[in-house]
Amino acid sequence: MKLRAVPIVVAAVLAALLLFGGWFIYRQVTMQSPLEKLVSQYPGVKSAQIDIKQDQVVLKLDLKPQADVAGLVDVVKQKGQSIIGSRSINLDIADHSNSSLNQWWSEAMFPVAEAMENKKYTQISSTVEQMKKKKAGIKADTDMDSNNVYIRLSEGNATKFIVLPRQSQQMGVWPNA
Repeated sequence: MKLRAVPIVVAAVLAALLLFGGWFIYRQVTMQSPLEKLVSQYPGVKSAQIDIKQDQVVLKLDLKPQADVAGLVDVVKQKGQSIIGSRSINLDIADHSNSSLNQWWSEAMFPVAEAMENKKYTQISSTVEQMKKKKAGIKADTDMDSNNVYIRLSEGNATKFIVLPRQSQQMGVWPNA
């Protein structure tokens, strides 16, 4: 029996396209789209892009100044549990800060880092409150869950969201700082 190369190659290419195309469509329809819809509908979210990887879900977010990041993460964990599974959630929040907010954060960073390192999380709130009194016009809020400490700074239209992981070994370089 003589095998023809062209039909075999065409069949292999078509089979690969069907398998990978099917996997892409399955992933898009059953995982990515529902999670993106859940995040996009949360109050305070301007836009969201979701990237589901093997060990983590990356949420690339553009948020309004009043957005509640801790609440968003909680909703994603609860309502998106079937999609997320054991993956960790990694936040990539668009920075809409100004020089005043960046200066404020650079002054507050050391006491906050010290409180994080010593696992004295109530000191973070008190540090933020003390810093608010020093600079008029800057609003600051703190929140915390089992994985992160969330700080929101705002001044006029400028907003800075800071998400600090509670595990000290992950704090080498602080994202969104």
